Amino acid sequence: MDCGPALTQGGAMDLPLAEAIRAEFGHSTTYLNTATCGVLPRSAVAAVRELAEAAGAAEPAGAGDFARVDRVRAAFARLVAVPAARVAVGSSVATHVGLVAASLPSGAEVLCPEGDFASVINPFVVRADLKVRFAPLESLAEAVGPDTALVSLSAVQSADGRAADLAAVRAATAAHGARMLVDATQAAGWLPFDASPYDYTVTAGFKWLLGTRGASYLTVSEEARTALTPLHAGWVAAESPEGAVYGPMPELARSARRFDESPAFLAYHAAEAGLALLERVGIEAVHAHDTALAARYRAGLARLGREPVPGGSAIVSVPGLADRLPALQTAGIAVAARAGALRASFHLYTTEADVDRLLDALS
Repeated sequence: MDCGPALTQGGAMDLPLAEAIRAEFGHSTTYLNTATCGVLPRSAVAAVRELAEAAGAAEPAGAGDFARVDRVRAAFARLVAVPAARVAVGSSVATHVGLVAASLPSGAEVLCPEGDFASVINPFVVRADLKVRFAPLESLAEAVGPDTALVSLSAVQSADGRAADLAAVRAATAAHGARMLVDATQAAGWLPFDASPYDYTVTAGFKWLLGTRGASYLTVSEEARTALTPLHAGWVAAESPEGAVYGPMPELARSARRFDESPAFLAYHAAEAGLALLERVGIEAVHAHDTALAARYRAGLARLGREPVPGGSAIVSVPGLADRLPALQTAGIAVAARAGALRASFHLYTTEADVDRLLDALS
C-alpha cells in the first residue's frame, strides 16, 4: 500500500496507546465506523465545552482564538510532513476542492478514479466547461495523458478501503506536466502520509483525526500556489489581518494562509486536542494497532466463508453484506453500508473484543 514517502512524525510520542484509550475514550458501544465519523476524545469534548461555556458567559475567550488555529495548522503540518506555511484551514473538503476546480482554465481535462468520493469529483463535474474523465483506480496512472491538467483522487477509497498507488500516479502526472490533488481524509490519522510530493492535498478533520465537522485542511505546494485564486479571501487571508478588516486588503498572505476560511472555533478547539493525542501516541503505533485489528477481522471473515475487498487497510468492506446493517445497529454495533457492501473501520479506540463481537454477530 503506497501512499507516498514515509512520514516524518513530529512531537513527543510519549503516550502508550493503551494508556491513551483508557484516558481519552469511554464509549460503551461497539464502534467500528471511523470512516464515517470519528469518536471525540475526552480532551476534545472538554475543549469544545470550555469555549462554548465561555461564549455563553460573555467572556472574552468565548470569541475564539486565532493562535489556537495556528497551533492546529502546525500540528497538521507535522502530521503530513510539510511546513505550516503550506497549510490552509477551512471547513470542508468540498470547499477546498472547489477552490482548485474554480481555478482551472476552461477546457481543462480532469482525471478521477471511477466511484471515488463525491467531494473529490463533483466540484469539477459541475463546471460544464471542464472535461472530466474517469478510469479504474488500479489503472489510473496509465490513464494520465498529454491533455490531462489535473488528477484528483483519494489516497484511500471511502467505500472499500482500497489504497491508490500514489507514487505511480505522481510519476505519471510529472511526466505529462499535470497537477495532482490527493484527498487524504481516509488516510491521515491512521496511515503514515507525506503530503509534500503533491500539488494539493485535502483532508477532513472529523474522521481519523479525532475532530468534529467544521475543520479541514488544504496543503498547497509553492509552485501550485500561484495557480489558485483565493476566491473566499476574507480579512484572515491577509498578510497582516489586523490591518485588513475593512476595505481591500493591502496584501494577501504570502503563505497558504491566503486560502484560509474564517475558522469555526469550536471545531478547531476539538481539532487541537485530537491532533495532539495522535501526535503523542504516534502514527506508527496507531497504524500498527488499526491494521492488526483489520487483519483479525479479515481472518475471522475467512473462517465465516466471507471475502472482503483485498488490501491491508484499516477500512474493510465485505460485498453482499450491506443488508446486515439494520440488525447490527439494533445490536449496538456501529458499522456502515457503502456501495452494496458492509464497511467496518478500525481506529485507536477499537479493541479486539469489538472485532470479535462483530464477527459473532455476522456468524
